[in-house]
Amino acid sequence: MLYVCATPIGNLDDVTTRVLETLRAVDLIAAEDTRHTRKLLARYDIHTPTTSLFAHNEAEKTAHLLARLRAGLDVALVTDAGLPGVSDPGLRLVAAAAAAGLALTVLPGPSAPVTAVVASGLAGDDGFRFVGYLPRRAVDLRAAWDAWRRSGGLVVAFETGHRLAASLARLAALAPDAPGAVCRELTKLHEEVARGTVAELAVRFPGEVKGEITLVVNAGLPAGVDELAGERARAAAAALRLAGLSRRDAAAALAVCLGIRRNEAKRMVDEVSPDG
Repeated sequence: MLYVCATPIGNLDDVTTRVLETLRAVDLIAAEDTRHTRKLLARYDIHTPTTSLFAHNEAEKTAHLLARLRAGLDVALVTDAGLPGVSDPGLRLVAAAAAAGLALTVLPGPSAPVTAVVASGLAGDDGFRFVGYLPRRAVDLRAAWDAWRRSGGLVVAFETGHRLAASLARLAALAPDAPGAVCRELTKLHEEVARGTVAELAVRFPGEVKGEITLVVNAGLPAGVDELAGERARAAAAALRLAGLSRRDAAAALAVCLGIRRNEAKRMVDEVSPDG
């Protein structure tokens, strides 16, 4: 059996009893960093053998661990923090085990994205989108933000301490008034949750910071912008109709120009074409 185990994202007391019992009982623990995992094992007097499974050896180790699972051994999969496979190694092994029809189960527990969403105070009924790490290049971040903005809702991302300032500055240039939160060192002694607009957060974090960081940003349009954008879109629809385009062609052109859904474009064209 493959046991996919969630481990603490910071505070070692957050590990579940079920995970501890499993780590004691399995034949082998596959860990992202065995040195890091040994701190958790030592804390709870667990002496199960460990082997490494990280990004650069995942392909090789997956085949090895599958052989162990086929031989009837129980293997626990852990990463340095949180649930394996979520922006961490392990997804390849889980997918391979599932494809091979081998028994596996997930032991849930701490999650940095979910913890950050709640701590941000921005959680709503629309849920959130977890995007892993933010794009490194400004042009890629701009393209990603445009897509997130069209979908709306919360965007949750991991970020490194040396890249946080640059990412916030780029996001501030794209959406300075977007509400957000920088969640640093969650559940640890020096936990910090800074809330404000993206522009305010960019001022607050102008340089490199220490620790693990989860960023939460509301990609929905700020209050009042939806109405203004809608007025401009309807004006564009009216101009297309005045130019002689049929409703169908005007809707198609509006959808392409504004990057909106065809049905939404058709609705706007209909609003400005009451008499056909």
